[in-house]
Amino acid sequence: MEKDLNLMDIKIGLLVKNRITLQDVVSHTPVLPDSRPTPLPGKLIFQMPPEQDDQVHGHGDLTLYNYRLQPARGVPAAEALQDALEEEINSKVDQIQDIVTGNPTVIKMVVSFNRGARGHNTLRQLLAPVVKDIIEDKNLGTNTNPVDVYKAWVNQLETATGEASKLPYEVTPEQAMAHEEVRSRLEASSQALCAATDKVLSSIVSSLDNIPYGMRYIAKVLKNSLHAKFPDATEDELLKIVGNLLYYRYMNPAIVAPDGFDIIDMSAGGQLHSDQRRNLGSVAKMLQHAAANKLFEGETHMTPMNNYISQTYQRFRQFFQAACDVPEPEEKFNVDEYSDMVTLSKPIIYISIEEIINTHSLLLEHLGAIAPDRSDLLHELLQDLGEVPDVEALLGEGALDSSESITNRETTLSQLAKTEISLTLTSKFELLEGDDKDLKSLMTKTKKLIVDVIRIQPGETLTQTLETPAAAAQESEHAQIVERRAVQDAQTPEGLKTNQMVLEDAQLPLEQKKRKILRNLRTLEQAGCIAEGNKYQDLINEISKDIRYQRRYRQRRKAELVKLQQTLTALNSKADFYQDQTNYYDTYIKTCLDNLNRKNSRRSIKGEEKGSKKLKQQSLKYTGARLHEKGVVLEIEGLQANQFKNVMFEIAPSEEVGDFEVKAKFMGVEMEKVQLHFQDLLQLQYDGVAVMKMFDKAKVNVNLLVFLLNKKFYGK
Repeated sequence: MEKDLNLMDIKIGLLVKNRITLQDVVSHTPVLPDSRPTPLPGKLIFQMPPEQDDQVHGHGDLTLYNYRLQPARGVPAAEALQDALEEEINSKVDQIQDIVTGNPTVIKMVVSFNRGARGHNTLRQLLAPVVKDIIEDKNLGTNTNPVDVYKAWVNQLETATGEASKLPYEVTPEQAMAHEEVRSRLEASSQALCAATDKVLSSIVSSLDNIPYGMRYIAKVLKNSLHAKFPDATEDELLKIVGNLLYYRYMNPAIVAPDGFDIIDMSAGGQLHSDQRRNLGSVAKMLQHAAANKLFEGETHMTPMNNYISQTYQRFRQFFQAACDVPEPEEKFNVDEYSDMVTLSKPIIYISIEEIINTHSLLLEHLGAIAPDRSDLLHELLQDLGEVPDVEALLGEGALDSSESITNRETTLSQLAKTEISLTLTSKFELLEGDDKDLKSLMTKTKKLIVDVIRIQPGETLTQTLETPAAAAQESEHAQIVERRAVQDAQTPEGLKTNQMVLEDAQLPLEQKKRKILRNLRTLEQAGCIAEGNKYQDLINEISKDIRYQRRYRQRRKAELVKLQQTLTALNSKADFYQDQTNYYDTYIKTCLDNLNRKNSRRSIKGEEKGSKKLKQQSLKYTGARLHEKGVVLEIEGLQANQFKNVMFEIAPSEEVGDFEVKAKFMGVEMEKVQLHFQDLLQLQYDGVAVMKMFDKAKVNVNLLVFLLNKKFYGK
């Protein structure tokens, strides 16, 4: 839908510019239709052949680590990516430039992920203001190609005067530079290009803290790994590789095509024009050269920019150095060995049936490389899982209709394989059974009861608190808290309510809770889980740790909810934009149809008054010599200019508005008719094409042909 809207927008814009009726739009515009793959441990990512990239992690969603929803999962994700990148550099990179000319899987995953939904807001904040300035500057011209500047100058002269220019159409860069007007325009373009590039660069280097941690950490790993592999490499060589990752792979595409990466909001009916795209592309090219400190060679007209490239690289160099200065994942995400133990809910991932099968298959295929040690726990896990299941086995009995044909079954299975399911992850090696499971549950319940008690009745030690009777005021305060909890729990959705057994314990009076705590402590002490030696101070320390990490978890969850809300808002905004754009086109088409009907009605009434049936525009007849004088015909193969008088052209409008039928006789020989679409001429003009061929013999000036048709048929 987006592509169709963009194409329709361009054509409508060209037609409006040339004051053509809607019939062209209707006849030449297509009708608008009604309208996670899984990453694996680092060693497996490295083992993956290129043809299997898309099968496993084409979108870089880091599914197994639930990276989008839980930042703490970024620790194992970062470690897996680090392992894979280091392995690839050590095994496949023979020269430092191989990392640039190749396409490492890890680099693709990280860039794709951080340019996706998670990194979308970052790119917008970093690039949107400066990109918008470039787009909205109607006077900005950054074209530094002498031939393009020359042709634009000639086209401008011909379009303005309606006369053929005496200047040649095809020239070399040197010939173009021989004209003072071209040199003057190039100088102005170069200055404007440097100024625009400076604005974008300033926005980039001042937004270091906004660059996603994942991008910066992989940049750090990349730099350190290359330095370890190539100790003689200079700092500049290493930073150029970092620049290739951070600028060229991550930022450059968003600058070149900001509408494609949602960097800017396009208004209804809006579309980037060729000049705007050229300006963005020119700025991106300058930044690309500067990030790599690559001077212009072989482009004579660009060599004066080399001093600017060298100066800009120094700013990029400082930025790349600072970008690599990031903490390790454990420090960044504030994660330690207790984090998972105190998390209130187990991690949940969303994964398709197909991804599960692919992951299982690839693990088995590359098991020897991933886990060469037979005692590795991965061997035990895969042995328990057995052979790779098929889709039907995972879906269970009854998922398919047994009466279906083989072809239909395969189609159904292919569709069902893409079904996404949610899995709650629990470590196989942490499952507790029997008494162990009961003791862990008892420990958790006891901790909750202790927190309830010491909140109301503090003391020097836990033993002192439990042995001191509660005052009436304390019992009353506790009863009020219990009552408030009951009201809150009644309003909680069914799936999120407190466990019934825990709820019953929480509703006990204060003294009964203390007696239950004492019984639980004796049971735990007999099982060797705790010791009374220091009056249960170790248990109090554990509770304080639990509370601290739960608070951090809630803070992270709150931050993630904010990010998810921002993403949802952006998606809603994008949907509204497409709806507005569709409404815009619908309104425009309806208005033009009304105008066209009124115009035809007036013509019909006027024709009836004169007693005529239907007005029809007369065809135009010209000799080749006459069109040559007007500059429309440039040359005819096999004929001298003095023979053009023997060539006849007839241009007649067809029943479809904007379509013309062109007939020609060459030296008395009638040629096949040519259908000429005015829309196609406008598109050629839009694309900067100055000359086209007709009848495979005549070369025609597009600009002057458009001028002639506008004048004779559209009164422009």
